[in-house]
Amino acid sequence: MKECSKSINRRMSDPNFMNRYFAGDGIDIGGAPDPLFLYSELFPRLREVRTWDLGDGDATFMESVKDETYDFVHSSHCLEHLLDPKKGLRNWFRILKPGGYLVVIVPDEDLYEQGVFPSTFNADHKWTFTISKSESWSDKSINLFDLLPKLGKAAEVVKVELLNQGYRYVLPRFDQTLTPIGEAGIEFVVRKRTSEEIAFCGLHKHPGEVDGLLFKLLTGITKPT
Repeated sequence: MKECSKSINRRMSDPNFMNRYFAGDGIDIGGAPDPLFLYSELFPRLREVRTWDLGDGDATFMESVKDETYDFVHSSHCLEHLLDPKKGLRNWFRILKPGGYLVVIVPDEDLYEQGVFPSTFNADHKWTFTISKSESWSDKSINLFDLLPKLGKAAEVVKVELLNQGYRYVLPRFDQTLTPIGEAGIEFVVRKRTSEEIAFCGLHKHPGEVDGLLFKLLTGITKPT
């Protein structure tokens, strides 16, 4: 299950990952089996990424990491292993700098567990996840559309995507992440708003107006005087 590795080609084709999400210094929570740092040179704006795993402490609390430490926080298939994923996600967001990005992949309950929980494919899974359903067959189901707003006013949800590009819906029930192309997850990205953006209810404030020449270059229209 090299789920981080499977994501690399997809992410390299996305300008947001290349220019925004993986920029500066980051931390990869739960990444030891398949670390993001192996692919650092493929993301030109990424400087360093620290791998955090069991030997570093409980990923729920991130106790040794100060607030607003990292430009980005990444985690691939770790949140479902935590006893309290809501508290874990809050602490992952806590250690993120304003303006930075939280990038997380979790298994989708319908594509991965496929109607059976506790999971027959990974016995350590403590929760199942869905983007948004009014009802679930799982009594441990978490709706991301309910979970992410609980991060508060600073949370700007910029992406929630079902990862089913290589998923084979016609096959009988088995763990499709064991195949080289099978993803059965959900990827979400949350940006941490700055204090100025929070004060203006999410509006990005910019210093001054665009000058006349730049306005013309951007729009092809002469700016009225």
